[in-house]
Amino acid sequence: MQKAWWKEAVVYQIYPKSFQDSNGDGIGDLRGIMKRMDYLKELGVNTIWLCPINASPMKDGGYDISDYMKIDPSFGTNEDFSEVCKKLHSQNVKVILDGVFNHVGRGFWAFRDVQEKKWDSPYKDWFHISFDGNSCYNDGFWYEGW
Repeated sequence: MQKAWWKEAVVYQIYPKSFQDSNGDGIGDLRGIMKRMDYLKELGVNTIWLCPINASPMKDGGYDISDYMKIDPSFGTNEDFSEVCKKLHSQNVKVILDGVFNHVGRGFWAFRDVQEKKWDSPYKDWFHISFDGNSCYNDGFWYEGW
């Protein structure tokens, strides 16, 4: 029986924008993680937990995801993420993504479809929506949010 790796994990949570800048613009990014590999290894870190890095309209990235298949440009590119993961994995460091799969932002493609097509959208049941009200954004329907 294989041992549960997480029971032995030394986890370091990283919010890329405040961790390490890789290009000199003063804002941390995904590639900055590679610049701090020695530091992480000195600490005995064997697992990185990345705060949400998916595309989001929030200026600092966040939990209102608009595209689960794209890295938020403020953190880098999908290619940057791939390169960082390869480097971490080559150092036997696991990567955990702080995925927020139970809610999305207003820019998410399925929500935009509901905004456009209302009750004719095939995605209307993905959300807690009432067409008997209106949101503060004047969507023409009310929905559960925070």
